[in-house]
Amino acid sequence: MNLKRVVLESHGPARARLLIIYTGGTFGMTTDKDGVLVPFDFASILEHLPTVKNLGLAFTVFSFETPIDSSNVEPEHWQLMARLIAEQYDAHDGFVILHGTDTMAYTASALSFMLENLSKPVVLTGAQLPISEPRSDARENLITSLEIASAKQNGQAVVPEVCIYFDYELLRGNRSKKVESMQFDAFDSGNYPPLAKAGVKINYNHAAIRKPSNQPLVLRTRFEPRIAILKLFPGISEQVFQSVLRIEGLKAVILETYGSGNAPTALWVIKGLEQAIRNGKLVLNISQCPGGTVLQGRYATSRDLVKAGVISGVDMTTEAAVTKLMLLLGEFGDLAGQLIQKNLAGELTEFE
Repeated sequence: MNLKRVVLESHGPARARLLIIYTGGTFGMTTDKDGVLVPFDFASILEHLPTVKNLGLAFTVFSFETPIDSSNVEPEHWQLMARLIAEQYDAHDGFVILHGTDTMAYTASALSFMLENLSKPVVLTGAQLPISEPRSDARENLITSLEIASAKQNGQAVVPEVCIYFDYELLRGNRSKKVESMQFDAFDSGNYPPLAKAGVKINYNHAAIRKPSNQPLVLRTRFEPRIAILKLFPGISEQVFQSVLRIEGLKAVILETYGSGNAPTALWVIKGLEQAIRNGKLVLNISQCPGGTVLQGRYATSRDLVKAGVISGVDMTTEAAVTKLMLLLGEFGDLAGQLIQKNLAGELTEFE
């Protein structure tokens, strides 16, 4: 994958230098002479957003030479973005990633685990309508993301974590889910409050924002993609259930359960899970509910999961569970099972 680099200087002294990574997505679409939506060259951003020149910021822009739809995002794209941020880390005060909405929560979650000891903002944003459209949400989303990425208090970044800004709300990246495809409020973080809300001014929820790390940035890039999601539903057959658990070479399964972590008590469900765990597979229990937490053992329908060796995913989103599990398996191998319940980047609540 090739990157194109553009430098955009501010008018007058710059109060901060930001790195913008343009990956593609709805944000950067414009109509060609035939009326077809095509990606625009990000070097022409000032034609669409002349107010960027008045922010008092300087930018380094890297864009994917061939912008991609976020449905095509793979771990290799996360690696490219994380490595670029690490390489440019000391030269920039903050980072903004323009990304398609469909897999934005996966990318935000992955980056939160890849960029260990982060002390600068990494803000992902995008749009539901192309920037070329009169009613586009792209303009406000980008301008406010740039403001957040450059915001400092007492010389330190106000939001030193990976987050998503969309429709006037700033959300923790690894707590976010895409919940809407036809309205502007595309994202929600059901188990965690917004980090900020933007109105006439940006009101930061300082109590909810992670504290900056005093340790050097550590880049982690190894992923183990051999995992699966097994979503329970009434009527799921033993054949379907077992076909997932018995996939050759599979390292781990995310079991999407009901409510607070409940599953059918059918003998073939429990025996299947026990066998998979005995064979070395890690099974992680994530609730299908957008809010709440997994409480294994609270009801009889989850007590057998505890006995079988299923690990509680607490209140992680599926997106956070997928990316965290892939990274832990890739970086730490067999130790992943011990680390999966540890709060690494604010992705879960550690209950006493």
